[in-house]
Parts: sequence; structure tokens; C-alpha cells
Amino acid sequence: MMKLMQRSGLRSAWTLLTLLSLCVIWAWLTPAYANDSANQKVQGNFAGADYWREVSDGTEGYTTSKSAEHGQLINIDGERWRQWRNEWISPAGLIAIGGSLGLLTLVYLLLGKMKLDKPRTGRVIERWKRFDRAMHWYVAISFLILAFSGLLILYGKHFVPDLLGYTVWKNLIALSKLLHNYIGPLFAIGLLVMIVRWIGNNFFNLTDLKWFLQGGGLIGGKHPSAGFLNGGEKGWFWALTLLGLVVVGSGLVLDFPIFGQTRDDMQWANLIHAGTSLLLFAISLGHIYIGTIGSEGALEGMKTGYVDETWAKQHHDLWYNEVKDQAIDAKELK
Repeated sequence: MMKLMQRSGLRSAWTLLTLLSLCVIWAWLTPAYANDSANQKVQGNFAGADYWREVSDGTEGYTTSKSAEHGQLINIDGERWRQWRNEWISPAGLIAIGGSLGLLTLVYLLLGKMKLDKPRTGRVIERWKRFDRAMHWYVAISFLILAFSGLLILYGKHFVPDLLGYTVWKNLIALSKLLHNYIGPLFAIGLLVMIVRWIGNNFFNLTDLKWFLQGGGLIGGKHPSAGFLNGGEKGWFWALTLLGLVVVGSGLVLDFPIFGQTRDDMQWANLIHAGTSLLLFAISLGHIYIGTIGSEGALEGMKTGYVDETWAKQHHDLWYNEVKDQAIDAKELK
């Protein structure tokens, strides 16, 4: 009986030891098997480091897609675009805008506001029709919305989150993108209408050359002669026309990526759009300065459509001589 019990105990011990051994072996083999399976799965899905190395180099493969660039997973020119945007376009834009603001501030501090040489006569001449004024303000307001939303898109991430917090920033950048995308085509329509409407008065002549040689009155101590538009106004018109059309064209490429544009097309359009927009905004600051605080009486023409005789004789004497018989008493406008 005792021997039977001893044999039964030994048998139970061996069974338990065998089970423990099998558990240890299973625990040891399972991670290795899992790792092998995982490695096989990773290699099966991602084809390993060699595959990604070729993809990163821009190697084209094959897919069932028939769209443009369907065989190229990574566009290697994207890094070049990023460098151009961040290391050239963005800093150059700050320099252009900062330089323009600095120069205009210096002019204002040294010369002050350009005053009228003689008292107002109280008689006014119509300078801009109602349609012209409506068109001007339509283009001006849409231009400023696009300018400031574009500046936020390009530069806002560097200071807005720290100043106002991330919640404000994410809502502000979303609004800026929305405004920029939808106001852009509306600005394009206004710009085209304005070009057609005003181009006839904006061709340069010898009078404009003399105006430029005298620096618009800064050189020689005498205000140069000018017709309906002086050389500076014509210069702004052509800057807005030429640069504005480039801005509009590149912007529409970005706004409507449904005509087979490739990633390279979009990247080039982005660089051209940003560069010309920043340059145009820097130039526009001069126009805004002259039309507001830089010259007495300049804003009145675009507000009411009429200018005083004194202003007309001082800034556009040739035009004044043509229309002086049309002057009316300012009280008649009230």
C-alpha cells in the first residue's frame, strides 16, 4: 500500500513537472512566434526599408488609379517648395512690407501731410462717378480682406497662438482660409471690371515723365502738372493690373484644383501667388498713405465724388483747365 502511494505521488509530480515545463516552453516560444508574425506582417504591408527608401527618392510605381502622378507616392519637390516658401518668400515679404512702412513713416515725419497751398474756394468739381466709387471700394475692401487673411495664413502661426491662445488661433485661421478662398474670385471680378473701366485714362505720356522727374513735387519745390491722373496714380494702376492678374491667376489655380493640376503645379502656383501678393501689398501701402493721411483732400474724391477747385488746380491742373466750367457750389450737394 505504501509503495502504491509512493508510485502515485511520483507519477503526479512528473505530470506536474511536465506541465510546468510545457508552460515555460510555450511562454518562451510565443513572443518569438509573435515577433516573427509581426515582422512578416510589416514586411508584407510595407515592403521594408528598401521599399521606403525608393519611395522617398521619388521612384514611381504602379496603381490602378488613372489620375495624375498616380504612380508617385511621395513628391520629392515638396521639400524644395517648403524651403523656398519659408526661407525666401516669407522673409522677403516681411522685408518688403516693413521697408514700405518704414519709408512711409519717414516721409510723414520729415514732410508731414501735403497741405493745400491756398484756401478752399467752396466750389467743387465732380471727379468720380458713383459707379467708379462703388467699384473702387468694392475692390479696395476685398483686397484688404484678402491681404490680411493671407498675412495671417503665412505669418500668423508664429505669434497668434502665443498672444491669443490656441483656441482663438484655430478659429481665426479657419476663418482666414474661408474668407481667402471665397473672396478671391469676387476680387477677381471687380479687378477685371476696374481694368476695363479705367485703362483708357492710364496710358503714360510726356507729362507723366516730367511728373516722375520732379518726384511728384518733392523735387524742385513746385507741384508738377498732371491731367486727370498723375504719373503716380497711373503707376499704381499698372502695378495693380499686372501683379493683380498674376495674383488672381495663381490664386484660381489654388482655389480650384479640379483641372488636372499636379502637386508641382500647385506648389509653383503657391510660390508665385505668395510672392506677387506680398509685393503688391507692399506697393499698395503707398497708395493708401497718399489717399488718406498723406495728402489733404485726396480722400474726398472717393468719398463724395467731388473735389474742391483748389485741390484740382494744385494736383491736376491740366484736368482742371478742361473741366473748370463745370464747378458748382459745394452747398448744392447737401
